[in-house]
Amino acid sequence: MRPMFQPELVNGPSGDPGLYVDFLFERRAFLFDLGDLAALSTRKLLRVSDVFVSHTHMDHFIGFDRLLRTCVGRALAMRLFGPPGFVAQVEHRLAAYTWNLVDNYDTNFTLTAVEIGSDGGAQAARFECRRRFVRETLAPVRIEDNVLLDEEAFRVRVGFLDHQVPCLGFALEEKVHVNVWKNRLAELGVPVGPWLKALKRAVVNDDPDETEVRAWWRSEGMLHERVLPLGQLKSEVLRLVPGEKIAYVTDVVGHADNCARIVALVRDADLLFIEAVFLEQDLAHATRKYHLTARQAGAIARLARARRVIPFHISPRYAGAEALVVAELNDAFDAMPASGDPVGERNRT
Repeated sequence: MRPMFQPELVNGPSGDPGLYVDFLFERRAFLFDLGDLAALSTRKLLRVSDVFVSHTHMDHFIGFDRLLRTCVGRALAMRLFGPPGFVAQVEHRLAAYTWNLVDNYDTNFTLTAVEIGSDGGAQAARFECRRRFVRETLAPVRIEDNVLLDEEAFRVRVGFLDHQVPCLGFALEEKVHVNVWKNRLAELGVPVGPWLKALKRAVVNDDPDETEVRAWWRSEGMLHERVLPLGQLKSEVLRLVPGEKIAYVTDVVGHADNCARIVALVRDADLLFIEAVFLEQDLAHATRKYHLTARQAGAIARLARARRVIPFHISPRYAGAEALVVAELNDAFDAMPASGDPVGERNRT
């Protein structure tokens, strides 16, 4: 099965936080957090359609300027999601620059900033390059069932977490994954091709089995086509499996309420990217800094039944010894404490 999502940490396990998720077969990508973006090429940045910012500490938001500079002057539209106060912060960042020459641009780069409230409400504003990024307030919306985006093939959920300030965690969920058995398709005398995208869309939309699907292809300069019922294709050439889930959690203190919220958000994730900033031996320091230890991160991942856990945001104090952090996380991930409590009684607040 070829995954729909292609994730990579922008700066590895120890640099500024950031997760780049490319979409297979689409000219689109997501960014989770905007730390230093120097490692991403212009081509990759221009694929970004949506950005999800956990909070606006500098190491999570400093990359906004590079993203902005890359996109200004291009016919693009981008959405940014963040915590309470986010719209004003985006507005102020844009207002820090002089835009007197953008009126005559041939293109109009547009940003839409959305700030999510803990009560399920969301405030939004649009900023257009040709209008010198003057704030245009949009109508408020409601976030139902913690779903920020609900598109044809996937959804993005959000969770409110505690970093002494509100901090957002995210889960990217593919709704269903459609595998095509190429050999069975060949037995029908139909080759693979772009028409499969429409077929998969019909499956995801749960269209009736009687729906006609047009298979088309070119051979020796001629256009060929066959019309097949969706039900036949589903039974003979398709295999439907649960979609992939990727979760992103960073900058959270390891108290019981936070851990419960994280587990609810990331449960059954195929890939869990979670901060592991400090070793357990530095637990007191981690708590003062409102961060997780590697042991806490691994235990949370275990409790959430994540299939694979990838640590990041490792503190510079372990430079050259990151393997110790990874090993501590893996030990906790492989062996849940008997109590089933990832934070332990000593860390309860």
